[in-house]
Amino acid sequence: MSYERMIRREDMLPCSLCKDAPCTQACEKLDCAKLLRSIWFDNEDCAAAGLPAENPCLTCDAPCENACLRHGKVPIRELISRLYTEVRPTIDPVEITDEDRLKCDICGAPLENPFLLSSSVVASNYDMCARAFEAGWAGICYKTISTLDIHEASPRYSAIKGSDGSIVGFKNIEQLSDHSLVENMEIFRSLKEKYPTKFILASIMGKNEKEWEELARACQEVGADAIELNFSCPNMAEDGMGSDIGQIPALVERFTASARRGCTIPLLAKLTPNVASMREAAEAAKRGGADGFAAINTIKSITNVNPHTYVSAPAVRGMSAVGGYSGNAVKPIALRFVAEIAQNPETAGMHISGQGGVETWKDALEFILLGSSSIQITTAVMQYGYRIVEDLKDGLNRYLAEKGFSNVREAVGLALDSVSPNTNVLERDTVIFPKFDRKKCIGCGRCAISCSDGGHQAITMNDDRKPVLDGKKCVGCHLCLLVCPENAIATARKRIDRA
Repeated sequence: MSYERMIRREDMLPCSLCKDAPCTQACEKLDCAKLLRSIWFDNEDCAAAGLPAENPCLTCDAPCENACLRHGKVPIRELISRLYTEVRPTIDPVEITDEDRLKCDICGAPLENPFLLSSSVVASNYDMCARAFEAGWAGICYKTISTLDIHEASPRYSAIKGSDGSIVGFKNIEQLSDHSLVENMEIFRSLKEKYPTKFILASIMGKNEKEWEELARACQEVGADAIELNFSCPNMAEDGMGSDIGQIPALVERFTASARRGCTIPLLAKLTPNVASMREAAEAAKRGGADGFAAINTIKSITNVNPHTYVSAPAVRGMSAVGGYSGNAVKPIALRFVAEIAQNPETAGMHISGQGGVETWKDALEFILLGSSSIQITTAVMQYGYRIVEDLKDGLNRYLAEKGFSNVREAVGLALDSVSPNTNVLERDTVIFPKFDRKKCIGCGRCAISCSDGGHQAITMNDDRKPVLDGKKCVGCHLCLLVCPENAIATARKRIDRA
């Protein structure tokens, strides 16, 4: 397995990842759209392994590109050919079809694979959950159930986009399920009857101890496999609900204990990231009877202030509100909190359902390596649909097989020993220099600009517009590596002692 991208998202940016894609309909030999999605979701190895032995694109006049809704802008034939010429030679070209190594559990309750929809609009009615199950998701965490009469605002989403136009950060002011308790209980009954092997994680939020207990009991009675206690919704902070609870360990303990009185199935406390540390709340949840944790929920945020109306987004009749931020941008924060829970001796070994910015199987793997035993996803599904589970499963399964793992559980927490909450543990007596690939380098000079104005003035450009490194000035910060638009800078193989 290559582990390093041979083909990158930017190579196919014009692709719209279409529904019922015309490129696939036009091709008689390949599912072009699925191959493109695999490239987008960092899963080009599986895409290459599943190709026919001979490249059909070599003798083809590219009807896929003619049919593309962005005619002439997506190099479909070239991308597929690169799967043959660049990716396939670096891998074992055998498809990994046995998914048994993905089987895991939540506190002893079995899961077909680690992937669940997180509590949100993506898992908010029978039809949506059923279609997710059919697509291959192991389970759902149903949109939070309460006794409140919910009326949502319109609009209720905004986003921060990267330079390529894709969403990197997503804000919502969404609240809880707008179905009645009776309606939601009937949805659970119907889902469990039709899909008995799928996992139903029931998210609940009560207004007081009695409601936490009664909601937990009701969900267990209609077939929920576990309960998630929503102590963290940033959009339900009034009257001591939502993230206000998660910021007060005493309330976390009290309401966890209330829910425990109402059920015997596993309890996961969903904790808020709107704190300096989750440690205290996690320990409180354990004292109250929690079996594990879900982390993280969305982060309180303000986005996109309009320079003319002076209102932030989403704007509702001239007003907005602090809302929850999610998407790939929050993944580093989520990983930090997951590691904190997993490393805490008081909570180590308890189940963690990791979430926050997962789009690809590699994102999911990072959570697993830092202690998560299951993975929940919302924002990526909102952008790309339930179909992403195919690449999530295929990519993770191939990784596990090629690394020699017999089960995904064996990978849980393997990165924890490499992470410290303090930087004073880091060795500071050696330097590892950047290494320039002059064949890839196009001479743009971005590395020199960044080093000059944001680093240590260690890079200059020669007469051929190629970078030259001054080893006496370079401190090995690797800013140049990060800013290079052509990935033409890597790290040298050997560290050297500081002069």
